[in-house]
Amino acid sequence: MALKCGIIGLTNSGKTTLFNCISNTKAAITDFAYSTNKSNIGVCNVPDPRLEHINTFIKAERLVYATMDIVDIPGLAKGASQGEGIGNTFLADVRLCDALIHVLRCFNNPNLPHVEGSIDPVRDIEIIDFELQVKDIEQIERKMAKVEKAMKAGEKSAKQDYETLQKYKKHIENFQNVSTLEVSPEERAVIADLLLLTEKPQLFVCNVNDDDAVSGNKYVEQVQEYLKDKNAEMLMIAGKIESEIAELEDEEERMIFLQDVGLSEAGVRKVIRAAYKLLNLISFFTVGGKENRAWTIKRGMLAPQAAGAIHSDLERGFIRAEVIKYDDLVAYGSELKCKEAGKLSVEGKTYQVQDGDILHIRFNV
Repeated sequence: MALKCGIIGLTNSGKTTLFNCISNTKAAITDFAYSTNKSNIGVCNVPDPRLEHINTFIKAERLVYATMDIVDIPGLAKGASQGEGIGNTFLADVRLCDALIHVLRCFNNPNLPHVEGSIDPVRDIEIIDFELQVKDIEQIERKMAKVEKAMKAGEKSAKQDYETLQKYKKHIENFQNVSTLEVSPEERAVIADLLLLTEKPQLFVCNVNDDDAVSGNKYVEQVQEYLKDKNAEMLMIAGKIESEIAELEDEEERMIFLQDVGLSEAGVRKVIRAAYKLLNLISFFTVGGKENRAWTIKRGMLAPQAAGAIHSDLERGFIRAEVIKYDDLVAYGSELKCKEAGKLSVEGKTYQVQDGDILHIRFNV
């Protein structure tokens, strides 16, 4: 799946530290604001304990995890929509992402001054929201100008389109993001080509000091209060700890480290899974032979499309899919026992693949 999750935030919030913890590509980290003028692009594995559990029942030579594209976008500044900092370069990269991980600085460090002079994550959210809103209004106004010409030319749908664009514009002018506006599918189609910045789903990540890794701090509480009625997910990480964990190659050493600091799981694993969900992605599994593997598809895809994620020939020649639910495999212990218990179903072209399905694709090309 060619879907991208962008990491955004004000400069010196810990974006690149998070990127380095989860990506197969490493980027340079400095204490200087606006020290880079280009985005870092990488791929990360999506942690999935189900794949590891499947391997205890059906052994394979290797496990292949689902992956997700990650973009570390250079730090934003107040006035970015007018070209401050790296300005429009940042906003153009945001436009190409499908969902956003918004990193918030929730730690004190006198050696790393905040670009706004103080630590206030709620203000930081509002700064970035405002910059994105300004660019969205610009995009909408450009389209309104085109639609006005179409109205004068007598195009039937132009008047309705113009009214829809006005609805979006008014909502943003009230300092609201497009993602909070209730619209019909028809209204949504009017702005689909604009790739509006404030329409993208966001995951908020509070980056805290090591001492606050378990219980959080007052800054995290401020973010929780701000987001409580906004239908947005928030997670907390301690960037310094996460970067140290990421450097350990041995899984046992990682677990010991986590226990020492009072954590049950690395925070970045939670962030990756949450971002995967934010992109509306799910995983299905193929098992047996050389590899047990997780495959990525959009939620709601049908069995032939899922087969196409494996190989285009499988979609073209799709006959049926033999499906075992992950929970059934765990309960019965083997594919054979699932089949004997009637827990293997044969599904056709209209079957909607579910998260965690174990598929055997039958095809003929």
